[in-house]
Amino acid sequence: MSQYIADLALLCGVFIILAVSLNLINGICGQFSLGHAGFWAVGAYSAAAYSVYFAPPILDSLNLLIACGIGFISAALAGVLIGVPCLRLRGDYLAIATLGFGEIIRIFIMNMDSIGGPRGFTGIPKWSNLFWVYLWVVITIVFVVNLLRGTHGRAIISIREDEIAADSMGIYTFKYKTMAFVIGAGFAGVAGALFAHDSQFLHPNGFTFMWSVIILLMIILGGLGSVTGSVIGAVILTILPELLRFFGDTVSEWRMVIYSLLLIILMLWRPGGIFGKHEISLPFFGKKEKA
Repeated sequence: MSQYIADLALLCGVFIILAVSLNLINGICGQFSLGHAGFWAVGAYSAAAYSVYFAPPILDSLNLLIACGIGFISAALAGVLIGVPCLRLRGDYLAIATLGFGEIIRIFIMNMDSIGGPRGFTGIPKWSNLFWVYLWVVITIVFVVNLLRGTHGRAIISIREDEIAADSMGIYTFKYKTMAFVIGAGFAGVAGALFAHDSQFLHPNGFTFMWSVIILLMIILGGLGSVTGSVIGAVILTILPELLRFFGDTVSEWRMVIYSLLLIILMLWRPGGIFGKHEISLPFFGKKEKA
């Protein structure tokens, strides 16, 4: 049972990184992306390829740090490749384009035999643990919070509030949209690296667009634009399906229906998310921002 709780806590940490990084794109910058699972996959497979084929015989912790760096860089490069053509689109068109690119990445991985292809990628060393995952959770949150406090963060927020007004005030909106997109993709790659070195097995079907939707649900539930909300939403939607397993066989069979109903009730109760655009009033998270 203790191992199960530890695995669940580690998975919560991975999804917190994914939710906070997607919130930078969707909630803080206001760009509707549905390709986050693709960046997650790029980071996971790139880091796993390093650890299986190229990792030198040094400390596991140092190899994991290098793998996380490779995951960040590879996913950020994929973000540049996807963001430059797609971020000239807006709204639903951007969502469809990013969704398409996310599926292209998955199909591309499925056709690469060197990383397992449709069979899946095995033999990945187990380097991840709770310490490393939550260290990266802290790094991700601190980076995003400090980004928002600075000039670049204010420019990104202004794009969310009114892109035309921001552009008319001399803000290079395409540059800042690309910056948010690339940084968000990079941290999704780090989450992929940590996930790969915990699960020790990767399969392309584990990174379908439905995972992008689930991560999007996490930030909508917590509150678009709220870092605190992203953390809470990720924890709730990771733990809630597992909690329903323990309420007997009848509930366990219907757990996904109950899970969906609970989501609907939560969104009817708090349509702006649990936190809206607010943050908790700790110095770590800064002052509250009014919705």
